[in-house]
Amino acid sequence: MSKQRKPGASVPRTTKSKYQPSAPSNTMTYVLGGIAVLVIAGLVIGGIWWSGRDKGEAADQSALASSSTMIVGPENAPLIDIFEDPLCPVCKLFEQQSGPAITKAVTEGQLRVRYHTLNFLNSKSASGDYSSRAAGALKCVAEEQNADLFLRFHSALYTSQPAEDGTGNITSPELARMATAQGATPATAQCITDNAKVAQAEENAKKSTDELSKATGGQVGTPSVLHDGKTVEGVLDGTGWLEDILGGNKS
Repeated sequence: MSKQRKPGASVPRTTKSKYQPSAPSNTMTYVLGGIAVLVIAGLVIGGIWWSGRDKGEAADQSALASSSTMIVGPENAPLIDIFEDPLCPVCKLFEQQSGPAITKAVTEGQLRVRYHTLNFLNSKSASGDYSSRAAGALKCVAEEQNADLFLRFHSALYTSQPAEDGTGNITSPELARMATAQGATPATAQCITDNAKVAQAEENAKKSTDELSKATGGQVGTPSVLHDGKTVEGVLDGTGWLEDILGGNKS
C-alpha cells in the first residue's frame, strides 16, 4: 500500500500508487520517516521484526453486501469487492487494465462482484460533490437490476472522467444523458438528474470505507479489491490477480 495522502491529493496519472484519504504534512512525514528508520534499525539489531503486526481482519460479509452500490455475477462464483472513487485517476487506470476482464468473467458466470463507490475526492471536483453525485448515479442505474447496463455505465464514467484538479466536473443532467446513452430508462435518468440516490450513496460510502479499513488494518485507498473479505495484492499490475482468483476456483 502506498503512503497515506490527503483526501484527493493529486497523483500523477502514470503512477500505480493508490489514493489514500489522509496523511501527515510533508514535514511531519520526513520527521516520522527518520524516527521510523531508527526504530526499525533497533528492532533489526534486537532480532525482532513486525511479522506479527496487524494486517487487518476479514471484513463483514453482510455489511459489504448492504453497503455495495451493485452486485453482479452468480452467487456460486468467486466473490470480490471493488472499492473505487469515480474521480480517482488510478481507478481509471484499474478500469482500463482490469475492467474488460472483470466484465468478461461476470458475463461468463465465472465471477461475482460487489462494487463499492467511495467519495473522498469530492473536494477535488469543481462542484465539490462530483464523487457523491456519480455514486448516486451508479445507484440509480443499479436500481434497474441490469448487470450489463450497470457495467456499461460504470465503464463510461471512467472513460469520461473529469479532471481531479478542481476544474473538472460533470453535471447531474450530463450524468443522466450518459446513462441514457448506455440504455438506462427515462425513470433512471430522472433519478440521476434529481440526485435522488446521493444521500444513500454517501451513507453506503461511509459503511464501505469502514469495512475496507477493517480489512486493511486502517490503510484505506482506491482502487482496492477484497476477495472473500481479505485484501488482494497487485491489482494495479495487470490482470494476474484476477487470473489467480479464477484459476484457484477451477483447481
